[in-house]
Parts: sequence; structure tokens; C-alpha cells
Amino acid sequence: MIRLQKRCFDAVLVFWKLNKKPNDTSKALITTTSTMVSIYYVQSATFLNSPFPSPASGSLRRGASSPQSLRVTASRSSSYDVVVVGGGIIGLTIARQFLTGSDLSVAVVDKAVPCSGATGAGQGYIWMTHKKPGSDIWDLAMRSHHLWHELADSLTDQGLDPQDMLGWKKTGSLLVGKTSQECVALKQKVNELSEGGLRAEYLSSADLFLKEPAILVDDETGAAFLPDDSQLDAHRAVAYIEKGNREFATEGRYAEFYHEPVTGLLRSDGGSKEVTGVQTLKHNLYGKKATIVAAGCWSGSLMHDLLKDSNISVDVPVKPRKGHLLVVENFDSFNLNHGIMEAGYADHQSASAPGVEERMLSISMTATMDTTGNLVLGSSREFVGFDTEADETIIRCIWERAAEFFPTLRDISLEDFIRNRKVRVGLRPYMPDGKPMIGSVPGLQNLYLAAGHEGGGLSMALGTAEMVSDIVLGKPSKVDVSAFQVKGRCC
Repeated sequence: MIRLQKRCFDAVLVFWKLNKKPNDTSKALITTTSTMVSIYYVQSATFLNSPFPSPASGSLRRGASSPQSLRVTASRSSSYDVVVVGGGIIGLTIARQFLTGSDLSVAVVDKAVPCSGATGAGQGYIWMTHKKPGSDIWDLAMRSHHLWHELADSLTDQGLDPQDMLGWKKTGSLLVGKTSQECVALKQKVNELSEGGLRAEYLSSADLFLKEPAILVDDETGAAFLPDDSQLDAHRAVAYIEKGNREFATEGRYAEFYHEPVTGLLRSDGGSKEVTGVQTLKHNLYGKKATIVAAGCWSGSLMHDLLKDSNISVDVPVKPRKGHLLVVENFDSFNLNHGIMEAGYADHQSASAPGVEERMLSISMTATMDTTGNLVLGSSREFVGFDTEADETIIRCIWERAAEFFPTLRDISLEDFIRNRKVRVGLRPYMPDGKPMIGSVPGLQNLYLAAGHEGGGLSMALGTAEMVSDIVLGKPSKVDVSAFQVKGRCC
């Protein structure tokens, strides 16, 4: 391990410049702490260890190594303005918001790596079709929807391809009804969505068939169509956000601490109500302005563990809700032009499977096709604690439910895809009242929560990040924060 004192910062820069080869496209990422300099020397031609090329990127991928890499490990204690606990899409976009919208320094700490939780297991939709205008989350969802589209447009303006950068596809979404009752409700929903400011259209069975020939339609089939809905690839989006965050490391404003579970809260004078950061097995990470817990479904249990030996009681009711997605790679039996969801998705239709009652198992049809031609089918929801083992019974239920909408699947055995199928299992951060907790933690100064988005973390990430930043910085929020505040929602 090489330890460099902060006073050597200029000398390190000189050393790097002198040893940089002509036409070398690599980049030094240098992060300063209170006592050290951390250097990441990385290639900028491609994403290292990444399955896709990105001509404008050059991010250091997780666990990447290179013959040219030089990494100087941070000291035992490091100080930042903001410490974010959680490297999922919520935590990373919060870090991004502080980095791009202020001059604050940020550290992200996670027990694993990005995309190893619910973010990487999701379907990647940025949809409004199943949201309800006037609900508590509507304004947050609308703001996030706008910010994602704004980001995609900004990439286009830079001459970049949003599909390459984010896996972005502006497919539009279809909410499909199979009964006359569902179609009546869909017509009403189209009116509500239109009044809420979205382009929305009701499709008859004939119009639906023209847009999606693979769907089974009859006289009672119809759909709500939102042409401006989009989807993205979570792994690409996270890689893009990571790359952007790491560019601030050269200014000494950003650092990552992955594979480091948080073991305790740091408080001034040891036992006061002012939180000054977090402790891991390796580091004390001080957050001078804010410590933000954005640990997804682990946020509740983490807060319990961190405060169990104190006289402060904060019971965060976020708990894991397990979900399965089935991915059939290089699927060519039919093509999908849009993202598709059944009308009963919001009600999480029950499935016939063992143990339904105690697990509250539900399965609803969702179907998308990603940028590489993979068919992604979902989805299930159940309460089984933190279990992440794939359940073959549920996978079969997902396939059978999809076959009710896509008759081609009835003639195909799931076993036919045994070699080119994958199962994504994730734990959604469920909140009993259906809306995330975003705001300061009562009784603890400088501690904030951003968790409980369940299946909407990806779609609501950018709006959530903006809201958290506004709260911490004392700025007026573009979305009313009162519905999401922590106070009164912790038992």
C-alpha cells in the first residue's frame, strides 16, 4: 500500500504528467481526503469489464484491473460534505445531483456494488401508464419522467446515442385490458392521464392489433397507449451515472467505498443526536453536511441495527418484496414494438401456486424487448423476507400468464429456452402506504432517508435525487415533499 500525504498532491500530478505517454488516452482520477490522495489511473477508451462499448465513456468498472492501473487506498478516516449509504440507482443519482448541482463533495458506500440489488433486477421501464394522476406520487413520477427524457435529449444534443449510453428506447407503453370492465376503466384512465398533462390514447382491439400483432385480441380487448413512455437498461444507465460521478474525483469531490457494509453511525461526542457520518469495517466516513441512507429494502433493517444500542427509536417500515423476471435471450418468435403491461398490474393479480396465502404471491403480465433482442417477461411479487433464490414454479407461472396474451408462447415449451434463459430476482423496497420515505429522520440531525420506492426506483430516481438535494441544501423543492416526509411514518 502506498500512502501519500495531501501535501504531495502537486508532486503526484507532476509525476503523472511526466509519465503520461504521447497520445495516451487514459485518465487519472484523483480523490483527496483529509490526509491522503487517492489515485485511479484508468483507460478511457472503453468500459472495462463491460459487456457493451461506449465510445464516449471510459468508466472504471467495478473490480476492474489493468496493467497500467495505480490505486492509492484511502486513509482510515475521510471527510466529505455528503455521505450516501447505498449504491443503487437512488444512491448514485443522489450523488450525481449533489455533484452537478452544488460544489459539495460526496462519498458513496455500499455493502456490495451497484446493480447487484433491485436496480439490476428490474425491467427498466420509465412508464407513466400505470400511475394515477392526483395520487401522492404523481408529481414526483412526472418530474422524474421529465428529467429522464431531458437527460436522453441532452445526450442526443451532444451527438451521443441515448440507446448506447442508457439502453434508452422510446417505445411508448401499452396497458392492455382483456374484459369489457377493464376497457371501461382504461378509457377513464386515458382521460385522467390526458388531463394530467400526458399524451394518451385509447386503442380499440383493431388498433391494438395493428400496433402489436403478437397480442391476442378479441372484441373486448383494448389498451391505453402512452406514446412518450420509454425504457432503459439499468446496467448501462448506472454505468453512465458512475462515469459522470467519477469525473468529479479529479476535483477531490467524489469517492466510492464498495464491498464495505456500514456498521455504525458516527455521532458528535459519541452519543448526541447529531449524525456526523458512518463507520464501516475499514473506514470512518464523515459527512459534514448530511448522511443519507438510500439502501433500498435494507434501509429499515439497517436503521434498526445502527440504532439498537442507542436510546433513539426509529422504526423504518421498509421491507423486501421479492420479484422474478424471466429473460429469454435472442428471442425471435415474435417482436414487440412497445412496452406492455396488463391492466390488472396495479392490483397484482393472484397466481395459483403453493403457499400463496402466507406469501401474498401475485403475478401480473409485463413484457418488454430490450436493445439486444431479449424478451423480458414479468412479474411476480411476494413477501418472503430477504430470500433471493429463484423459484421455478413462479417462473412457470410468469410464462403461462404471458401466454394468455401472446398465443405464440402456447406452442413453445419453456424448456426449449433452458440454455438461453435467465432469471432476475430482486427485492423491491416496499412501503405499506405505497410511497417512498424522502426526508430528514426525526430526532437525528443531518441524517436523511430516501427509500421505499418498491418497483419505481428507476423511474423515480432523478426526481428523488433532486428532492433530497433541495431538502439538504434548503432550496424550494419542485415537488411537494410533505407526502414523503419521514416524520409520522416511522413507528
